[in-house]
Amino acid sequence: MSAKLVMKQVSKTYGDGDSVMSVLRNLDLEVNEGEFVAVLGPSGSGKSTFLSAAGALLTPTSGEIFIDGESLTNKDKGELTELRLQKIGFMFQSAQLLPYLKVEEQLLYVAKLAKLNAKEAKQRSAEILKRLDIWERRNHYPEQLSGGEKQRVAIARAWMNKPAILFADEPTASLDFKRGKEVVRMIAEEVKSQGKAAVMVTHDERMLEWCDRVLHLENGLLVEG
Repeated sequence: MSAKLVMKQVSKTYGDGDSVMSVLRNLDLEVNEGEFVAVLGPSGSGKSTFLSAAGALLTPTSGEIFIDGESLTNKDKGELTELRLQKIGFMFQSAQLLPYLKVEEQLLYVAKLAKLNAKEAKQRSAEILKRLDIWERRNHYPEQLSGGEKQRVAIARAWMNKPAILFADEPTASLDFKRGKEVVRMIAEEVKSQGKAAVMVTHDERMLEWCDRVLHLENGLLVEG
């Protein structure tokens, strides 16, 4: 399978009987290696449900999802956790950094969970922090960082486990326009240079110039354009 992310006829419903609510309805999506896709939709359209299902955080009611050619169907909780550690990188609206870890320690903690070699992890963390221009802040705690710096650390952390696919949930929401554009550019450059696939959920159409495709989540389906 050539695509890094494939979703086939994915549905997610909540409730039962007369109170069933369909959030995703037989949704199809393919995101290939080197492709950066944006998903837009109003509040309440199911963007978070979509991203959680695609990223193996939420089990769909029906349909199939493949990450890097590997099906999520029939995997138990432990197997899904391992798959996320090995193949997926997440960026969230707020940086969600661990307050008691310094910048470099945030990355090395992820590396440890992903079972990366300690020496390699140290080299990789330095390389990523320098690429994101945050190396000088490596010994600072999150509370000592600006909003933009925190988000760059969150991006670095998401890249640390060498994921095949990146998921970004409103990654620029807490940033000003200039810093937000910089963050999206960084994601796009990582996708192109490292042959990854990425999906960004956003409501801000000003952030789309770096994306290869723009999809709209409407009535539980993804629509081009």
